[in-house]
Amino acid sequence: MPTRLPFFVYGTLRTGERNHAVFLAGRCAEVRTAVLDGAALHDGPGFPYAVPDAEPGRRIVGELVTVRPGAYPAALAALDRLEDCRTDGSGEYVRERLTVRTADGEPAEAWVYLAGPAVAARLRAHPALIASGDWRRRPC
Repeated sequence: MPTRLPFFVYGTLRTGERNHAVFLAGRCAEVRTAVLDGAALHDGPGFPYAVPDAEPGRRIVGELVTVRPGAYPAALAALDRLEDCRTDGSGEYVRERLTVRTADGEPAEAWVYLAGPAVAARLRAHPALIASGDWRRRPC
């Protein structure tokens, strides 16, 4: 079992979004606004991708979700399935331990689902950038 870190969520897993209701509702001990610096948000087919990006000012707005201890193993397994996160790194997303910043400026370690290698390469070649870094403020 990996380290029990909170999850940084930035798209359909945020509170009020469709996948939060299915995968996280009732399992959360705490949800706080947070930001992932050094990454760009890209639009996907109904959901976003986070891609590391060193361009100054790049950041993704999301939430830091702490899952209740008793619900953690099931939540981790469900999120890995949802994100097609594979142990060999070949899935649609990879789960990485990164530092995010909470609304009060405090750093926090979190699991972050980033675009997998093939998806990230495609997005770097043909960007679908959400300039605001906020899934909820994307152009419709």
